[in-house]
Amino acid sequence: MTHRQVFSPLRLTARALSVGRGETVLGRDIALGVASGGGLLLRGANGAGKSTLLLTLAGLLAPLEGDVLIEGLDEDFGPARHYCGHRNAVRPRLTVGETLDFWAAINGASGLSTAEALEKVGIARLGGVDAGYLSAGQQRRLALARLLVSARPVWLLDEPTAALDAEGHRLLAALLRDHLASGGLAVIATHDDIVVDGFETFTLGVAA
Repeated sequence: MTHRQVFSPLRLTARALSVGRGETVLGRDIALGVASGGGLLLRGANGAGKSTLLLTLAGLLAPLEGDVLIEGLDEDFGPARHYCGHRNAVRPRLTVGETLDFWAAINGASGLSTAEALEKVGIARLGGVDAGYLSAGQQRRLALARLLVSARPVWLLDEPTAALDAEGHRLLAALLRDHLASGGLAVIATHDDIVVDGFETFTLGVAA
C-alpha cells in the first residue's frame, strides 16, 4: 500500500483581490487565508462569484487586481494546487481505470495507485467499465479519485457534492479529514453543508 503523503506547512493567501470574467467584476478587495490543516467553505448566492474566485485561486483565471500567494511551498515540490470543477471531465469511451491513469499521467502519479484510489472512493469494481456508463454520482466519485492519485496539498473544489447521495457526502467528508490531517488545505465552493473540523466559512456578496 502507498503511504499517506504528509505535506510541509503551507498557507494560501489572497490580498486585495478583485475577480471577474471579462469586464464584469464579481468580487472586490477580497482578503482571505487558509493554512495547512484548515479549510474554507465559500458561500454566496448564485452569481456571487464563488466559482470565479475558486478559478482565480487555482491560477486558471488572472486576478483583476491583487495577489494570490502560496507561502511555504518547496520549490522542488512541483504543482501544489488541485482544481476539481463542477463538471466531471470524464471521457465516455475510456474505462474508469484508463480515465484515472490518464489523469495520473497528466498530473503526476505521486499519490495512491489507480486501484487504491478507486477502492478509496468506492468504485473499484467498475475499473473496467466505460466511464460513460457511470451514473452521475459514480462519475463524481471518479472525479474525486483524481485528487488521490496525484498528491497535491491545495485542493480547490467547486460543488464537490454535486450528484452525491448521503453516502457520497460522508465519503467526501472522510477524504477531506484525511487530507487536512496530512497537512493539506482545501477551499470549497458549495451550497451544501459539509461538516469537517478545521473549516471556516467565507461569504461572498454580489458585486454592485
